[in-house]
Amino acid sequence: MDLPLIIGVTTRAMFDLAEEHSVFEEQGVEAYAVLQRERENDPLKPGAAFEVVRRLLALNPQVGSPLVEVVLLSRNSPDLSLRAFRAFEEHKIPIKRGSFTSGRSVAPFVKAWKVDLFLSNDESDVSAAHLSGTAAARLGARPEEVVSDVPPDEVRFAFDGDAVVFGDASDQIYAEQGLEKFLQHERENANVPMKRGPFGQTFLPKLSKLRTQFMKSDGTSRVRIAIVTARNAPAHERVVRTLREWGTPADEAHFVGPSEKAPILEATGAHIFFDDQEKHFEAAKEVVPCGLVPGPHAPGSPIVPSQP
Repeated sequence: MDLPLIIGVTTRAMFDLAEEHSVFEEQGVEAYAVLQRERENDPLKPGAAFEVVRRLLALNPQVGSPLVEVVLLSRNSPDLSLRAFRAFEEHKIPIKRGSFTSGRSVAPFVKAWKVDLFLSNDESDVSAAHLSGTAAARLGARPEEVVSDVPPDEVRFAFDGDAVVFGDASDQIYAEQGLEKFLQHERENANVPMKRGPFGQTFLPKLSKLRTQFMKSDGTSRVRIAIVTARNAPAHERVVRTLREWGTPADEAHFVGPSEKAPILEATGAHIFFDDQEKHFEAAKEVVPCGLVPGPHAPGSPIVPSQP
């Protein structure tokens, strides 16, 4: 997978536009457009994708080809693009390209821009991008307070495993045959790599290549990857062996079993976490920026089971 890594983000993913969006929903497009024009010169506060995007772009060299590119994909009109690009300039974030569709879905432009990861607050656009084969996630609100001792030149990603990085075949075995059959299957197939899930197709290989680019002499990288999964032993082994086979090792792996993920995620200092189970997403978004990946599971159903 050749770099650059291409990220597509919406305006609401990058900035806190909750108040403006509520005007759009309650009063319509015209009132929203008037408000945006009135606030054209007002600063914008960071949204859920702000920090991870800022840190990724900071990895780019001063000269030469970029390693990371970010494209703005917005349902706003071109007229309302001025505020977004002015905000990027004020925050010293070098995003200079984008598409503005005046209310039309931005999903078709995800493929057109060859995006590897699409981050949005719009569920329909995320679902459409996901169905087209692009890693995509619906973002939650940015946590009110994120206290972290992460070095300023690092960027940290955290991922759930099954149905996010990996396919959902093991989940289906559990759903159809129960816990014991699932554990038996994972033991018997510990050396058989899992199929790639939505984030394992293009995004993770490119992120791993970026990780290698920034590997330091002490064996750590400025691009850090963590797996935080409800699997535990003995189902953990297949995770490790699959990532090894793919050539995309994780810096951290947390096999939490029935424990809550949120405290572990807070300890990782992740700048973004991706999960396809709503209960983990809802808890995690209180402590780290979080994206919900479209998945095959009902909101209340367990993803990968664990054995207490």
